[in-house]
Amino acid sequence: MFEEIKKLLVECANVDENEVTMDANLKSLGIDSLYAVEMTLELEEHFNISIEWEEMDNVLTIKDVVELVQRKLGEK
Repeated sequence: MFEEIKKLLVECANVDENEVTMDANLKSLGIDSLYAVEMTLELEEHFNISIEWEEMDNVLTIKDVVELVQRKLGEK
């Protein structure tokens, strides 16, 4: 799961893959609100899930992204 999300971030947000760790903060990776929207859309499409914008409010780290996707996949 982590590797798939890492690949998406590198592709859609032009993030340096060496900086993407589970504890990496999205803002420190340069993921601003525009990239966050793009990242959310990419996650939804890639994993075939639906993410509410409010759910992204508490997503601060890569670990948070992974946990959100896992939770969404578990709801299916």
